[in-house]
Amino acid sequence: MRFETAAIHAGQPADLATGATVLPIHLSSTFTQEAPGRHRGYEYSRTGNPTRHALEECLAALEGGTWGVAFASGMAAINAVLSLLGPGDHVVAGADLYGGTYRLFRGVYEPRGYGFTYVEGQGPEAFLPAVRPETRLIWLESPTNPLLRLVDLRAVAMAAREHGILVAVDNTFATPYLQRPLALGADLVVHSTTKYIGGHSDLVGGIAITNRDDLHRALRFHQNAVGAVPSPFDCWLALRGVKTLAVRMRAHQERATALARMLEGHPMVRQVHYPGLPSHPQHDLARRQMAGPGGMVSCDLEGGRRAAFAFLRALRVFSLAESLGGVESLASHPATMTHASVPAAQRLRRGITPGLVRLSVGLEAEDDLREDLLQALAAAESARRTTRERTSA
Repeated sequence: MRFETAAIHAGQPADLATGATVLPIHLSSTFTQEAPGRHRGYEYSRTGNPTRHALEECLAALEGGTWGVAFASGMAAINAVLSLLGPGDHVVAGADLYGGTYRLFRGVYEPRGYGFTYVEGQGPEAFLPAVRPETRLIWLESPTNPLLRLVDLRAVAMAAREHGILVAVDNTFATPYLQRPLALGADLVVHSTTKYIGGHSDLVGGIAITNRDDLHRALRFHQNAVGAVPSPFDCWLALRGVKTLAVRMRAHQERATALARMLEGHPMVRQVHYPGLPSHPQHDLARRQMAGPGGMVSCDLEGGRRAAFAFLRALRVFSLAESLGGVESLASHPATMTHASVPAAQRLRRGITPGLVRLSVGLEAEDDLREDLLQALAAAESARRTTRERTSA
């Protein structure tokens, strides 16, 4: 079954009771049993729910996985993966990663005796030197948040397997339409279904997907024991959204590519981070590893924080908001928003400058988005010029 077909049909047959073409929302918290311990596959909605099961089956199919385990948020899914480890275990992670993930690692797991090492680079030569005897997991984002750097997933996964180390990939930015880490050798894939999967900024959810039965059993136990499960309605919204994922991703990246090219030639833009540009340091890897560069663009503005703030205040079509992957275009300032939990010195070392702006390019008309960015850049230039004049005076 091809991707577009699976997104519409996998895990979603017509309702047996009514023939409803669209999967019902099973809001019941409990299920009547035929006899003590004998039921029709469901007993309590924390343990299992038909709408959630459909979402898990659909997203696993899209990722080329056997099992999906859904959670109440992307962070809950990441936490479930960390639950596979124990105190004293060590994780090697890419240095450029979502601020909430760093906060979880640093603020929740490090105090409990887990070790973390953060490395820069795209291949085994970057990650393997950080491996210790107690290393159990390599945690990757590709493309990364917010600098859109890439990791050679196949090469890192092959090297990790030789050392008996798990590889987990946060595939939220790429989506399974553009990249399938399990096929490249990863053991686990995680998504914030809040983002491109849902696609409409109206739900919060997450999922972990694997082909390994042992990992599935452990994740399923954690899901039931901890109870951080998504509501049936949020699962239904995610299923509704994923049906159009393919057409949305094609449109997102078409607009993102055009805007990235425009930004790259603008005098107010110091650097554009976008895998679809030949200037991107991993552009060739992106062409080998991904089916397209995606809908996220980051750019570093001349004039630093003052220029970035002026730019963000001036936007009219782009909304100043956290999150990403919806039909509406969003802009954020990573240093004060999504990555504020990362210490300032570390942000700067990683390239998250005061002038960095992250754009989630939506589905509005390309010309409207282009005009909005140009007028916002003019506002940023005015703020920069004013700063220079005050400094010189």
